[in-house]
Amino acid sequence: MELIQVRENKKQYLELLLLADEEEAMIDKYLERGDMYALLDGEKAAAVCVITREGEGEMEIKNVAVDPSYQKKGLGKRIIEEVWAKYPEAKTLFVGTGDSPMTVPFYERCGFVRHHVIPNFFTDNYPEPIVECGITLKDMVVLAKQR
Repeated sequence: MELIQVRENKKQYLELLLLADEEEAMIDKYLERGDMYALLDGEKAAAVCVITREGEGEMEIKNVAVDPSYQKKGLGKRIIEEVWAKYPEAKTLFVGTGDSPMTVPFYERCGFVRHHVIPNFFTDNYPEPIVECGITLKDMVVLAKQR
């Protein structure tokens, strides 16, 4: 598999991006200002990641998604590690997610630790409730990884 940077026509990967962020309007807020990468298996995108610069020495993963047929094979962790390696000047990598038993443990296995919580993020920013693993998401948990 090959990691490529996607510089044009980022919306060609919208179906994958929507796996991690269910609201296209929210994706639109960060897609063009972010750097996007795709992990390709031949011509097929197995995983995507969008990362943004947030401040001096700080980056944030805005979206990371793995095609369902490639899940549980370590590709989520792989794309995070490969993309993070492209920004050696950044000392902190943040990611925000719902407080879900599916996503928080994944990021913790990738070396992230809980940093802070943004109360009511999902209820304030999404028109429809987001339910993950039977839990209606309300607050955003922000995790951080240091070099």
